[in-house]
Amino acid sequence: MIKVVAIDDEPLALRQLGLYVSKVPDLELLASCPSATAARPYVEQADLLLVDINMPDVSGLDFVRSLENAPLIVFTTAYSQYAIEGYKVSALDYLLKPFSFQDFEETIGRVRKRLGEVRSAGAYKEYREELLLFRKEYRTIRVDIRHIRYVESMSEYIKIWMDDSDQPIVVLYRLKRLASQLPSDRFLQVHRSYLVKLSEIREIGRNSLILDGGRQIPTGDLYRPALMDYLQKLKS
Repeated sequence: MIKVVAIDDEPLALRQLGLYVSKVPDLELLASCPSATAARPYVEQADLLLVDINMPDVSGLDFVRSLENAPLIVFTTAYSQYAIEGYKVSALDYLLKPFSFQDFEETIGRVRKRLGEVRSAGAYKEYREELLLFRKEYRTIRVDIRHIRYVESMSEYIKIWMDDSDQPIVVLYRLKRLASQLPSDRFLQVHRSYLVKLSEIREIGRNSLILDGGRQIPTGDLYRPALMDYLQKLKS
């Protein structure tokens, strides 16, 4: 079953979403919410959010941007100019009001396809746990932690170096906060300004280490005991 949360401040539109969901056998309506605030408690349980963009308390776009680990998103809107903004926050699709049941079914078909792709590669929950979301200006950037090589701190900003890009992702974020969010069995802070993926380490010296590809990273005395503990585990 695909668990759905419908969010719309217009009662008739919310009722129509609920009716459409009830007509599709593999959809389960978790909640019909008149505002983004009312929907927040259900987000973690949902596979899909059907979100109206133009709402008075918090807009659908701002609500989705605020989510740290968002499920699939389909925006509903009466204004076609919002479509581009919807895709900027990684929405799967958008439905332009008034939309028919056939339009709705076609969108759900795309939802099934995306969920199928995710689930075929592994458990959906595990996939979501491998993602981090960062705000950058008016965009939300998804980062797959499986592809992080190392992270470099620059005051209030961090550079995230990925194994599939020659250019880092630069975002306003604290290295200490990121270190607390990454799996401790795969990542280690080795310096006040550097955090590395353990599997990338090729050599460890007195005051630095070398990653695969030859990148040299400094190490700090404060972080050396944890690094030595990692070495000890490799030997045992």
